[in-house]
Amino acid sequence: MTFLLILLAIILVIAFMSIKIVRQSEVYVIERLGRFHKVADAGLTIIVPFIDHVRSVVSLKQQTMDIPPQGVITKDNVTITIDTVVFYQVADPAKAVYEIQSLKKGIEYLSITTIRDIIGKMDLDETFTSRDDINAKLRTILDEATDKWGCNIDRVEVMDINPPADIRDAMEKQMNAERNKRALILEAEAQKQSAITIAEGKKEAAILEAEADSEAKIRRAAGDAEAIKQVAEAKAKEVQMVYEAIKQADPDEKLVQIKSLEALEEVAKGEANKVFIPFDATSALGSLGAIKEVLKNDNKE
Repeated sequence: MTFLLILLAIILVIAFMSIKIVRQSEVYVIERLGRFHKVADAGLTIIVPFIDHVRSVVSLKQQTMDIPPQGVITKDNVTITIDTVVFYQVADPAKAVYEIQSLKKGIEYLSITTIRDIIGKMDLDETFTSRDDINAKLRTILDEATDKWGCNIDRVEVMDINPPADIRDAMEKQMNAERNKRALILEAEAQKQSAITIAEGKKEAAILEAEADSEAKIRRAAGDAEAIKQVAEAKAKEVQMVYEAIKQADPDEKLVQIKSLEALEEVAKGEANKVFIPFDATSALGSLGAIKEVLKNDNKE
């Protein structure tokens, strides 16, 4: 009975050692008698006890590695601190285990040396404006270097670039000066545009006013001309009517002279200080004087 219990215990231990359950997104690198045997995928895996053993458990997920901040010297001899993160994924678990002792350490050291090489060829200002180029170069170099380790570099990001305090202060002053300069330029442009707009408005207003004044004068002159024309036509009609009436009445010379005197009386009532009397009118006046004397003599007799 005791023997059976011992045998059952041995069987259970062997079964426990033989059956392996591999989780999703992981693989087991299995060795047999010290040599690589196979890569066990997710699920149930049977191994031979005391002959096979699991050398390493490798994750197939995309992993991140935060590279410690590194002091790097730029092309113009400025020391800056760069913080970088690397995204990688194991493509060949066997190579990741057997081709390098520590995959993470290899990626870290390779990233540091590559960053120093790339930044050392750039000026300080270029490092701030060329982050995408730096990321692309880092990813390309690291991906080529880690291919023999069974690893793919999916992405590299430069998270932060910190220059020294004195350089940072100088850059802030320069940026403030540039902002003030742009503000002054924009203000000057705005004032210039405002002055141009006001001048154009005044010019258009003056042109419109001159055109309106000219149009008013033209209309006024046309109205005056029309009025003069109508008055002249009325006078002409009146003269024609008077002439026709006189012609029909067949007046004698004395009547014509009397009518001339009446016309002179009307002219004398005007505001003019001097009245010029035609020669014919003076003869008429003389005749009137003579007629007056004759009348007086008749009255005396």
